[in-house]
Amino acid sequence: MNIHKNARLTPLGRERIVRQVESGQSPEAAARAAGVCPRTVRKWVDRYRQEGLAGLQDRSSRPHRLRQPTPQGVVEEIEQLRRQRWTGKQIAVQVGVSPATVSRVLRRSGLSKLSALEPAEPIRRYEREHPGELIHLDIKKLGRIGSVGHRITGRQTGVVNRHLGIGWEYVHVCIDDASRVAFVEVMADQRKESAIAFLKAAVAHYAKFGIRIERVMTDNGSCYRSKAFRSACKRLDLRQIFTKPYTPKTNGKAERFIQTTLREWAYARAYQNSDQRTAELPVWLHRYNWHRPHGSLKAKTPISRLGLSEDNLLRLHS
Repeated sequence: MNIHKNARLTPLGRERIVRQVESGQSPEAAARAAGVCPRTVRKWVDRYRQEGLAGLQDRSSRPHRLRQPTPQGVVEEIEQLRRQRWTGKQIAVQVGVSPATVSRVLRRSGLSKLSALEPAEPIRRYEREHPGELIHLDIKKLGRIGSVGHRITGRQTGVVNRHLGIGWEYVHVCIDDASRVAFVEVMADQRKESAIAFLKAAVAHYAKFGIRIERVMTDNGSCYRSKAFRSACKRLDLRQIFTKPYTPKTNGKAERFIQTTLREWAYARAYQNSDQRTAELPVWLHRYNWHRPHGSLKAKTPISRLGLSEDNLLRLHS
């Protein structure tokens, strides 16, 4: 309960003055002691006698009956137009009531927000059964580092941005759908030549674990839509799958892995320059694949999903 800062009586104080009046004290005397008017004391005494202690609780000041309530037909018309995604002012002009009335009706019916008009789409989770059935590719653009910047030192008023125009690096990521074993490389651009080179490197990387890649999922970026990339997929005997346009969640595993990569590697420490950050990437990636518990794998490591023997694990780890 939110009590006004200047309130003289709380439910406990109301009960106290009621007890005083019930024990024989006059309402005027109880009012003077509580710092309220006698009419207030009589109001709470009457409520106590009618409803008991429940009558001393706060209640809405909204009247039980409205003198001129909005007709039910108008309410139904407002709700119908809202379900057609009309705005409040459009509905007010069409129905002939004030925008405030429309707002109250929509608030009572739970239709104030457009998101309430349609039920939320259920989460569709999927996972391939065997490693190599599907890999997810994506690219994240990162600004190059000239020295420690505002993420560490903070933004300072009037200071010239000495890193302006220093350029970008492009982090190409790949993650296996079934095992979550990941592969990452930092490249100079996101053109088709770089995307093809990364794809070949990823296929070779998974081959070291005995994984043969069958399908590759990408977004609709120009490098992935290029004829050269499609030809590279055919030469590698890969089937290319595109995500639904403007729907990043279709490639959700890659998107989520990028978040982890940024948090635990790219922004994890204050790097002096881009080369230092790039040199740290293989160290972090090894920890991610071999030692870091994965939430979607029941706290197991991605490498444990490959089903390799202990001898092979020792050979690959060394």
